[in-house]
Amino acid sequence: MIKKITDSIKYIGVDDKTIDLFESQYIVPNGISYNSYLIIDEKIVLMDTVDKRAMAEWETNLLEGLGDRKVDYLVISHLEPDHAGSILRVIELFPDVTLVGNAKTFAMLPQFFEEVLEVEKLTVAEGDKLEIGSHTLNFIMAPMIHWPEVMVTFESSEGVLFSADGFGKFGALDTDEDWACEARRYYFNIVGKYGGPVQTLLKKAAALDIKIICPLHGPILTENLSYYIGLYDTWSSYKPEKKGVLIAFASIHGNTKKVAYKLADMLKEAGEEKVVVSDLAREDMAEVIEDAFKYDRMIVASSSYDGGVFPCMQDFLLHLKSKAYQNRTVGVVENGSWGPTAAKCMKEILSTLKDVTILEESVTIRSSLKESNMPDMEALVKAIINK
Repeated sequence: MIKKITDSIKYIGVDDKTIDLFESQYIVPNGISYNSYLIIDEKIVLMDTVDKRAMAEWETNLLEGLGDRKVDYLVISHLEPDHAGSILRVIELFPDVTLVGNAKTFAMLPQFFEEVLEVEKLTVAEGDKLEIGSHTLNFIMAPMIHWPEVMVTFESSEGVLFSADGFGKFGALDTDEDWACEARRYYFNIVGKYGGPVQTLLKKAAALDIKIICPLHGPILTENLSYYIGLYDTWSSYKPEKKGVLIAFASIHGNTKKVAYKLADMLKEAGEEKVVVSDLAREDMAEVIEDAFKYDRMIVASSSYDGGVFPCMQDFLLHLKSKAYQNRTVGVVENGSWGPTAAKCMKEILSTLKDVTILEESVTIRSSLKESNMPDMEALVKAIINK
């Protein structure tokens, strides 16, 4: 589709509703958008391309958006194939095009496309500008959001920030859904490890008069920008977004599941307003990770397995570690019929995380929940409530 953003800036991206897993790991029930933009002036700038799987539709949009003109510059914000997959097609269509990127961009580019070695290139660095007529592109380096070559571009005459993967979300543009939910899942699972670099970029962005944000995935943001920027500040500083408790459980035969839901009932009876219970064996792992970062407290409950912890719980905790989970309070529940080992394994992983408080109050279940377990359950609930 072609969409007018301003009188001189056009959206020419594509919705992909056929993809099953984004980056071969994230479920995208409502697809994904690959965003690409044209800036029309004395010179024409193409801001990024799209995944090769959507190239044909995108090329139609590109040529229609250009009319009888050609692309003078292609700005490469990010080299990941979902954005850079159609670079060679641009070169085929416009052999005189100048590729715009930074030193890291052009060091990595031949790893994807050896054919670009002889193409005209403009290497930019922090603070460099490109004037194309009445529009001026200002280049801002954004390394490790979430690759080392990433940069964003601020068009100063109209206040448009082309934000690369920043402020992106899962879901095609024709999907009517809450922005924050899928943007949060996108952020913590893809960018989440790199909170420090995001904070650095936000500080740079604070000095800009931003009126529109054009990300590489998800909708163009034109109103209430402080809301979106505020969420990014919260997420990237690893502050809990809301007060609440996530109970993430891994149950083999259902007994640990019963413990998890009993704890949820007890927490609600004790006055906890928000309690979310998630089955790690069946639910989308990315959504559970999203909730782990969203709330300020968590309880992990798992069966013991092969002298360790049930695999989906181990996977969950290692995912949290890889995404720099921190600044939270966690309670631990284990189940084991003859030799409970889950708590030890879970605590070993949790203890490596920054500023994560592991509650001393824990619960050990032998096969199934019994009345004799209730004092420990009550102590854990009290400890979580008081945090």
